[in-house]
Amino acid sequence: MRSFTVPLFALVALPTMCTEYVVPPGDVGAFFANLPKDATYVSFSAAAAYHAEGDIVLPQVQYLVIDGKGAKLTLGASSNGFTTPITDQKMAAQRTGSRYTIRDFASITGGRKAIDLQATLNSSVIDCRLTGQSEVAVDLRFCLMTRLQNVLVTNPVRRGFVVRCGDWPGASTSNSQSNHTVLDQCRVYCTSTTTEAFTVLNSGGVRLTDCISEGAQADYDLFLSARTDGDESRAANNPVVKTFTLSNFHVEHRLRKASIYVNMPPKSTVNLENIYWNSPISAPVIVYMCGQLNVSNIGWWNPDFRIHTRHPVPHINFDACHKALVVTDEPDDSGKRCGALELVGDHAPNRKLDPTYVRITRRAM
Repeated sequence: MRSFTVPLFALVALPTMCTEYVVPPGDVGAFFANLPKDATYVSFSAAAAYHAEGDIVLPQVQYLVIDGKGAKLTLGASSNGFTTPITDQKMAAQRTGSRYTIRDFASITGGRKAIDLQATLNSSVIDCRLTGQSEVAVDLRFCLMTRLQNVLVTNPVRRGFVVRCGDWPGASTSNSQSNHTVLDQCRVYCTSTTTEAFTVLNSGGVRLTDCISEGAQADYDLFLSARTDGDESRAANNPVVKTFTLSNFHVEHRLRKASIYVNMPPKSTVNLENIYWNSPISAPVIVYMCGQLNVSNIGWWNPDFRIHTRHPVPHINFDACHKALVVTDEPDDSGKRCGALELVGDHAPNRKLDPTYVRITRRAM
């Protein structure tokens, strides 16, 4: 009997290849509705400009790259852009196994939303310009460990970026949060109707780094809250929200209500570091409701800037801030003001500002 050798490649099963599809000219939503199940990479490389009249529904897949290739995409007025619709919490739990990268669009213009991600883990949006969305440019619901990087929002009619929990049946403020999401080098250029440039609701461990808010006057640059019922007249009450960080933030416009609004649980930490307001902003630079607030490395401070507190006993640490940021140890004769810190809101007539838990360390000389 003759012996023979079987080639090694005959004994090893070849892996399934990744499959790329090119989006043809025509309605983008219709193409995605019929996207083959083996798709792992979708390229907008057949035309310079595309249009989607309705939603662009993303498939339930382990991972999908949507590469804009520098193309321009316009959306119909009712479109939610790239979206992952969720019907209930059971479906949401299943969809968190899906992950997406949306990148390199020269512009996505119009629509209610440009990016409407729901129930994903570790998805990303990179190098995109989003213009003129009527509701919100980027809406993240139950998007865990999501990264938004180099995303430019221009003229949002209402809101720029929103990071929040799910709002479908079965979702709650403790079971469907967008925890540990990061916004890195993102910018909002506000229009006169913009309400909030950045909004973070009932989500923990969120970080904004190297971001900018500018343009026309808006209500807020950052609206940060962990109040579970939306009643902002009361202190935040979400027990599972613990931290938030804003670092190297640039503000270059005026505000109607406040630059930064903070209403976080008493046992949470809020870190606001290296913020530059480049001119008088009319409204308070910070409105504080609740939470352990740490303000650090404020290198420039206009003497007219004010920090409003709705809580008579605020818990605020100021560290390594400019000497012009003055907070006195005792309130003035009105009992409502300690330098830049001022008590506002409805309180008993004899209620005074108590700065016992306000500390200033490493003041600049």
